[in-house]
Amino acid sequence: MKLSQKKLERLHSRINSIIDTAQEMELQYKNELEKTHPTYRKSALNLVHYMALRSHYIEDLQQELRLMGLPGLSNCEGHVMRSLLAIKTILNYLSGNPKNESHKGTLSIKKSGKIMNANTRALFGNKGKKRRTRIMVTIPNTAASDKTFVNRLIKLGMNSARINCAHDNTDTWSKMITNIREASVQKHKQVKVMMDLGGPKLRTGTIVPGPQVIHIKPEKDEIGRTTNPALIWLAPAEVSPPANVSAVHIPVEAEWLGLTKRGDEIRFKDSRDKKCKFQIIRKQKEGKWATTMDSAYISPGVHLEIYRQNEKGEQHFEMGELAAISQNISLSIGDKIRIHKDPTPGEPAKYDENGALLEMAHLSCTLPEIFKDVKEGEPILFDDGKIEGIIESRADEELIVKIINAKESGSKLQADKGINLPISDLSVTGLTQKDMIDLEFVAKYADAVNVSFVNDKNDVEQLLTKLKELKSDIGIVLKIETRKGFNNLPQIMLSAMQTYPVGVMIARGDLAIETGWKNIATIQEEILRICEAAHVPDIWATQVLENMAKKGLPSRAEITDAAAAQRAECVMLNKGPHIEKAVKLLDRILRRMQNYQRKKEVILERLEFAEELSMKQEYA
Repeated sequence: MKLSQKKLERLHSRINSIIDTAQEMELQYKNELEKTHPTYRKSALNLVHYMALRSHYIEDLQQELRLMGLPGLSNCEGHVMRSLLAIKTILNYLSGNPKNESHKGTLSIKKSGKIMNANTRALFGNKGKKRRTRIMVTIPNTAASDKTFVNRLIKLGMNSARINCAHDNTDTWSKMITNIREASVQKHKQVKVMMDLGGPKLRTGTIVPGPQVIHIKPEKDEIGRTTNPALIWLAPAEVSPPANVSAVHIPVEAEWLGLTKRGDEIRFKDSRDKKCKFQIIRKQKEGKWATTMDSAYISPGVHLEIYRQNEKGEQHFEMGELAAISQNISLSIGDKIRIHKDPTPGEPAKYDENGALLEMAHLSCTLPEIFKDVKEGEPILFDDGKIEGIIESRADEELIVKIINAKESGSKLQADKGINLPISDLSVTGLTQKDMIDLEFVAKYADAVNVSFVNDKNDVEQLLTKLKELKSDIGIVLKIETRKGFNNLPQIMLSAMQTYPVGVMIARGDLAIETGWKNIATIQEEILRICEAAHVPDIWATQVLENMAKKGLPSRAEITDAAAAQRAECVMLNKGPHIEKAVKLLDRILRRMQNYQRKKEVILERLEFAEELSMKQEYA
């Protein structure tokens, strides 16, 4: 390609402009850079250089460089200044000025890769022999009593175990950690223990209890003989029976339900101490259908036992317990609900005998501090975005919300469901009182703490201060779950890099709701790039192989998502009755994908059947 001197000078000028911005930002963030941990000093500098690069519009520059056969800056995140100087050196030679450009403290491609590997190893432990990307598994409390369960997860490929402080207690956590540590030694693995702090999560408050007794009543004729069995819907409390089906809903835990199969007999003693049973007949989505000829009264706490017929005869398989019977609030488009400060239990709307509204539904929330921050006209979402509303009016003690999106048949809102205010500027932040208490345990027994809802550098400073008081040097993982957290990510990371090691979790559940579903793919990509620039390992989290873990069969989209997750340093799986199958499948996917891609870099391994491909056009 023939290059004019004028074009080369213009490209020189563009590169110099980016370098100048990078040097200006070095001075701007001098204090922050000096505070970083020695291990992160060059990484923090590279992060600043990356943000300088991204402050320029360079799409056309990249295209010009690619057309000239030069590096197009598309994979420069981990070594920004070295990449800019390399391009400048090439332009020097093309201009007839053979001068090699250099800058003190720049990182080469090889060195930046080594730093990322070392940082990942410090946070997540050693990688396996056949897989680069680590697997983190959210551990159920089964791990406290079943050491063989932990052994199997480690054997299948788990590198780190995540314990959620929102569930269970210190006694259960201690047993889980003991089993993880002992299993790690037995398997000669370095499995890290990561513990989640709940953070200032905004949730729906309590709701008045539902009926405390469920009556199962088969159809009978006029003389009391049973003519038709009762139809039973077994599912988690939040999973209602399919529309237009009359059935008794018995709420059970999803993990227990996953153990049942068609033909299994569920036996129990009802509230009258009467022996009863029903039989599983089929599965439908997240629930299972059963029938019974027995009349029964069931209340919370009743034990349900699975019995199965097989070639060995009848086997008692597993015992479960009826989940708490909870009330819910049904909301349809156009309905209104009052969200109030006081913790009075919520109630569904009340109507007179003619269907006229007497009292709108009402509900409290777990963070009444938000009332001073929200404004009329702002959106509010409930239960992972399943129900959407608009704040119609705001007062000191309550909000009136109009529902603008819900199921046609009405969506069920229950207690302890997430509330998101995606565009509200909330001042609620930092560690909660429970977090402070939990952190004392976490700092003593875990390898790293996962900090929820990190919104700005003040949240990080508060955490670091508390860890210093506890004389703890455990790793920290910043969970990015809000728009504010994403917008402040570079500043958050610079603050966190005062300690070592540090990681970032892309918490795609809340993040998608907060930033909008249409934006989550690009935001996820930006977080990956910023982490790469800082040589900070990231965790690809939320709903990875979720169907596989819960139901035992993955969707096609989940397989693709799991394959793309290879770009992260770690992938997180949530718990479910089929978690072992999910770990095994994810291990296989990640091992296979690393032959095709390393981070963003495409790897062209030898195509085994390339020589067999016909390159000739055949004509009829």
